[in-house]
Amino acid sequence: MSSIITSPSHAAFERTTTRWGSITLFIGFLIATSVPFYLLFVADANINFGEILKGFLAVFAVYGVFYIVEPLTYFPILGPAGMYQAFMIGNVSNKLLPSAIVAQDTIGAKPGTRKGEYAATMAICGAAIIHVASMVLFVGILGTWLVALIPEPITLVAKLYILPAILGGVTVQLIASLKQLKSTLIALGMAALVILVLVQLVPVLAPGDVAIVVFLTILITWFTRNKSVTDKKADTDGTDTVGIN
Repeated sequence: MSSIITSPSHAAFERTTTRWGSITLFIGFLIATSVPFYLLFVADANINFGEILKGFLAVFAVYGVFYIVEPLTYFPILGPAGMYQAFMIGNVSNKLLPSAIVAQDTIGAKPGTRKGEYAATMAICGAAIIHVASMVLFVGILGTWLVALIPEPITLVAKLYILPAILGGVTVQLIASLKQLKSTLIALGMAALVILVLVQLVPVLAPGDVAIVVFLTILITWFTRNKSVTDKKADTDGTDTVGIN
């Protein structure tokens, strides 16, 4: 009598990643937020709650907008499982997101599909392994000796241009793989309008320029979409199964 081998369903995958992702992310949250309380109640740091609150508000004023923008921006590409991984590991925009996009483009998986979600999850695993291995080698073993050998002009150029070069290449690759001309033009137009016009006229909006561009792009793209095409695509994706090819 032959045995039947069944593959885990996508629903089981989502349940497992949601359960363990929530647990591990919450543990990470507790560890990360415990430092101020340790300084306040345990360490002899000579600080008070007002100073801790002041420091938090200073950081929140600069980066608070990204608490909303980043999940909205990354979720369509990374999927739920990838989001848990990404926000636990960190370096999302300059390491994990490019890895996910390259993996999806390599196997021809569209962001927002099950195949794309699986590709992003595995790409993040690979990026994390490579990152840890390189940290052990170049920081733990070689350390400052290697840094001292690098000429200062090269170090300065790396600081100024490496991140923009990575993000620029990822942006171009994402545009080429998605092939959404209208959405791309809307995003580029909103970015130019906000950064070159709106922020110049109202400088106080500069810390939130990214959030403004993202929200305006989402709203305009949503209200100018072709409803018949998106509804048909949603029905197709809802019954889509993940393949290897």
